[in-house]
Amino acid sequence: MQIDKLRGEQLDQLFDAILSLKDREECYRFFDDIATMSEVHALSQRLQVAKMLMDGSTYSNIEKDTKASTATISRVRRCINYGSDGYKMVLDRVNNKEQE
Repeated sequence: MQIDKLRGEQLDQLFDAILSLKDREECYRFFDDIATMSEVHALSQRLQVAKMLMDGSTYSNIEKDTKASTATISRVRRCINYGSDGYKMVLDRVNNKEQE
């Protein structure tokens, strides 16, 4: 894992701020202020791409459904295969919460 490449005081502050958010409405408010719509869309698109890849969707279906480029899909695939398991961790938690 190469998580150490991210570590730093400024990023710690950002993650602490995100962890302080109490609900979806607070997330909307914070991300509206901190990021552009394009940046937020890119993050949500990557998460959707990861979900579809993990569900076994083809690149062409992912491209059609998410409008993500093949480069983005390939990058997300690399993260799933060789990354820090962040996508898997989050998607497993979301799936478990939806099943409750």
